[in-house]
Amino acid sequence: MVDIQAQFDPNLRKSIKKKKQVAVIPIGSIEQHGPHLPISTDSDIVTEIAKRISEKKGYLLLPTLTYGVSVEHAPFFNLSLRESTLRTVLTDLCSSLLANNIRTIFIINGHHGNLKSIKNIDVNLQKLSKNKLKVFSLSYWHFMKREFDHAGFVETSLMLVISKNVKMKLAKKGLITDKMTKQEIKILGKLANQSFPKATKNGVWGDPTKATKKDGQKILSEIIKNLGKKCQTCLTDQSS
Repeated sequence: MVDIQAQFDPNLRKSIKKKKQVAVIPIGSIEQHGPHLPISTDSDIVTEIAKRISEKKGYLLLPTLTYGVSVEHAPFFNLSLRESTLRTVLTDLCSSLLANNIRTIFIINGHHGNLKSIKNIDVNLQKLSKNKLKVFSLSYWHFMKREFDHAGFVETSLMLVISKNVKMKLAKKGLITDKMTKQEIKILGKLANQSFPKATKNGVWGDPTKATKKDGQKILSEIIKNLGKKCQTCLTDQSS
């Protein structure tokens, strides 16, 4: 892994000239995660995942974009960008990487609200760069067997692995969907996209009270394994 923040210009340019670099841009959010997890949770998790993937594959790791699209969490605390703003920032960053002769980029997403901003960004950048740039946007939760949650079992378990800033004594159950039909969950999901508090009441989707560090380690390992395979597949398909 090459952590771009720690690099010096001459060495970095030499490294890029010597080898075709693959860049990783992690994107997260700053928003409420119940009473027990910090507002940096999405950014913390995706930063760790991007770091481990980059270490495993030897990628160029960029600083995390810690702000995302989180307006659906109001009136709970959130610091949000507009969808168009995040899309523009990512487009500018990818274009800047291309100007530095880095032509392959993975955008690793850690927040559900960012999905609209990254939708079709690969196609748009391919057109903008006249096919010189390959961009792959991947959301980490698609690479685990467990259902995605918000400040529930999965996120809390992951945070117990990577952070000391978890207050398990304050953890409370949120919206539990185990006995709901797929249609009921789908309706709640649409409501949550508009107003997360209306859908969940306390801002938690899932049950964090049973989360453990051991479970977090298993989930994290699964994500790194599956996401790493996907990245390799993307690069193999690109070169074929």
